[in-house]
Amino acid sequence: MRQLQTTLFTKTRGQGLHEITHDVRRWVQESGIENGLLTLMIQHTSASLTIQENADPDVLPDLTDAMSRLVPDDQRLYRHVAEGPDDMPAHIKSALTGVSLSIPVQAGEPRLGTWQGIYVFEHRTAPHGRQTALHLFGE
Repeated sequence: MRQLQTTLFTKTRGQGLHEITHDVRRWVQESGIENGLLTLMIQHTSASLTIQENADPDVLPDLTDAMSRLVPDDQRLYRHVAEGPDDMPAHIKSALTGVSLSIPVQAGEPRLGTWQGIYVFEHRTAPHGRQTALHLFGE
């Protein structure tokens, strides 16, 4: 069994989903590991990771809009307001959606479904640089 680790850097454009599937897939393919388990963890508390549809582009803004309705950027609702009106809502959105993913690897490929992509879900309104730790274990 082998283990490999790397960090993936993603520049976001503000709130929304930013696909990283291609970068993750390329790293797994280059690893030489054929079968195993890939773990991803975003190293932030105001962004998250998710697996979502990557076929219909309307899905992504619909998810962002729905999340904004569920958790509004309204400082009157929160005690933690020191970092702006979008910060505490971003923490809540991150807690709801999660910061890590586990994906099986088979034949040197992440075992994603036909319409599935891996996304950084940026919850802040301004662009950010996000780091995702990748760990691959297998043979």
